[in-house]
Amino acid sequence: MPQLPELHAIIVICLTCLAMFLFTKDRIPLETTGLGVLILLILLFIIFPYKNIQPTAFFNNFGHEALVTICALLILGRGLETTGALQPLAAIMSSFWLERPTLALLATLLVGAICSAFLNNTPIVVMLLPVLVAVCIRAGRPPSKILMPMGLATLIGGMATTIGTSTNLLVVGIAADLGERRFGMFDFTLPVVIAGGAGLLFLWLVAPRLLPVRKAFMVDTSPRLFSAVLYINADGFAPGKMLSEVRAKTEGRMRVDRIQRTETLFVAKLPSVKLQPGDRLYVKDSAERLKEFEQTLGATLFNVSDGEHPVSDDVPLATEGQQLAEVVITRGSALHHRTLNAAQFSNRFGLFPLAIHRARSSQDVSGDLGTIRLRAGDVLLVQGSRESIQTLRENGSMLVLDATTDLPHTKRAPVALGIILGVVAFAAAGILPISVAALCGVSLMLLTGSMQWRDAGDALNIPVIMIIVASLSLGFALMETGGAQFIAEWFVFVTQPLPVPLILSGLILLMTLLTNVVSNNAAAVIGTPVAISIAQQINAPTEPFILAIIFGANMSFATPIGYHTNLLIMSAGNYKFTDFMRIGIPLTLVMWAAFTIILPLLYDL
Repeated sequence: MPQLPELHAIIVICLTCLAMFLFTKDRIPLETTGLGVLILLILLFIIFPYKNIQPTAFFNNFGHEALVTICALLILGRGLETTGALQPLAAIMSSFWLERPTLALLATLLVGAICSAFLNNTPIVVMLLPVLVAVCIRAGRPPSKILMPMGLATLIGGMATTIGTSTNLLVVGIAADLGERRFGMFDFTLPVVIAGGAGLLFLWLVAPRLLPVRKAFMVDTSPRLFSAVLYINADGFAPGKMLSEVRAKTEGRMRVDRIQRTETLFVAKLPSVKLQPGDRLYVKDSAERLKEFEQTLGATLFNVSDGEHPVSDDVPLATEGQQLAEVVITRGSALHHRTLNAAQFSNRFGLFPLAIHRARSSQDVSGDLGTIRLRAGDVLLVQGSRESIQTLRENGSMLVLDATTDLPHTKRAPVALGIILGVVAFAAAGILPISVAALCGVSLMLLTGSMQWRDAGDALNIPVIMIIVASLSLGFALMETGGAQFIAEWFVFVTQPLPVPLILSGLILLMTLLTNVVSNNAAAVIGTPVAISIAQQINAPTEPFILAIIFGANMSFATPIGYHTNLLIMSAGNYKFTDFMRIGIPLTLVMWAAFTIILPLLYDL
């Protein structure tokens, strides 16, 4: 029976469990939890000093090589997005889908997996989502049969190299800090190719048959907002009243874009301006509300483009030039953790929000949309002109799913793609460490004009940074206080009767269960020192146990909260939580069984 460790170790273990619990709570931002954990650790070792641990040493994690590398790779991925460097590939895939859909699905899975081995999978998913949604609409195929296999394929591909995911980089970096051999870029590609091949076959041949047909979450594709003119009649309510009084008469629901007094005179829409007979109020709202405003104010309703014929059954409201678009909120976008009012969305983009689809509750939200705090994975249904939707798409901070026009593409796209390939080549050949190669790549992106400093800043994800720093700090504290050793002793005590291959298999399964509930980075960082301690206690090689952490932490297939691209996929395909379990659990079992067989064979366990 393992002996209890010192009090500091017990406190750190309890704090680790608390952090894991808080990471699962969507109501608490990840960055808030990360900062709180960091502060508590620092205060713990200031108030109760422990051996040689300096409280300020936790600040060093902001400059950890793995974190710097992750940030640089995020910026490089943003360069590919802003230049549209992968657009030619998306165009080829789009035409292939219409001609040979079955083979196109296999090609999509392979392309997604291979690209994700070298790039963060978020831009891959962001690039493919609009293409696949548009293809499904044109071909009459349900997106729900395609989008989840594509998203999970990118997670499989991310396991294959050290730069495939931030989790891989963190585990490799921490293991090196603890005195283990630093893995090369392709040192664990072989087991991933074998196990991943089985996983991709499952996603190609079996997953589409298991997935149900899900209708688009916003099935009404007809415009819902109408631009119209309310003509102020002399015998109505409005003449002589201030604009604020007129809006109060409609319970504050009427939105006035502008007020026209004569053919050439527009008056400011101040709350104190007094309306006169003959004034024309330019408004935009649903047909039902516009008719209600007409009756309430005693005004006459006209179409903007037809000032001679009042709106009636014979002359219905028209929506010339208006389009609908579905916009997915992504992490780090201008709307993430903000409200539409705070971001001045309508004024900035000239688009009117009609509804919000919540990724985690599978419900549309109505009412006062402007005051709802948005989260990653939420989808806005917006209406506006083609030009306004194009402006939003080119802004690059949100994912537009209507796919009526091409993704951004500039003459610098080949330059950006060449820089990425150069970074991978220099790192793979061992000429430069991946951290140095990635930073050089960022510098070249900026020097060649492939991206601006603003793009680089937008690419940095504060929640990701804080959760990594907090996880590194917890891992450091667990190692130095003996907490990791205690957890490893308990794991060995429980699994003592089992042979080494089954202990390794159990560790993979444990990490898989953990990563589907909490952040994969947090699970991996905290699990790495524990895995090394387990291997040392049973006199086994440490490398397969380190790989068990990498592979297990990347298998976040079974829940939509396991990885943030799962939320994007959930929104775009209108999946339910159980849909991820239906596909993710058998995929996890396939991959787990494959790694259970492959790793002991490769390391003679």
